[in-house]
Amino acid sequence: MHPPTTPFAPTAPAAHPLASDLENMQHALAQARLGASEGGVPIGGALVDKEGKLLGVGRNKRVQEKSAILHGETDCLNNIGRLPASKYAGATIYTTLSPCTMCSGAVVLFGISRVVMGENSTFVGGEDFLKSRGVEVVNLDLVECKQLMKDFIDKYPEIWNEDIGEEDT
Repeated sequence: MHPPTTPFAPTAPAAHPLASDLENMQHALAQARLGASEGGVPIGGALVDKEGKLLGVGRNKRVQEKSAILHGETDCLNNIGRLPASKYAGATIYTTLSPCTMCSGAVVLFGISRVVMGENSTFVGGEDFLKSRGVEVVNLDLVECKQLMKDFIDKYPEIWNEDIGEEDT
């Protein structure tokens, strides 16, 4: 497994995630598993509004769609389509991996209030940026999320490096 690619250390797991966080993360995990079965990067996303309604899901489709930008979070937002800003306020995006800078920017742009990630041992993304912009960041530190990434990176290190914008080592 590759070490985190930013100078930041992984955050500790959340001491008190919401009771619904593990349940809602299952939507993102299902997408990650589907992506893995398609030969893609196994990262999934799900957006839940402040009332707890699932608005949409997505998965990293960079391999499947030959896309430079379809990460789990951005695919999720794309699949949802246009929404008024009020639907994003108070919403939580679930992602199986720490969101990269691009996805963190999308969270801030749309005013999403919370990010709940499955893990950040494999990759530490824009967590500090999110926190600096008032976004609550929760790390569930889930073994399944770590294992999905480990299996993928062991099998396809060059695709992983491409996904995170690094040269093959």
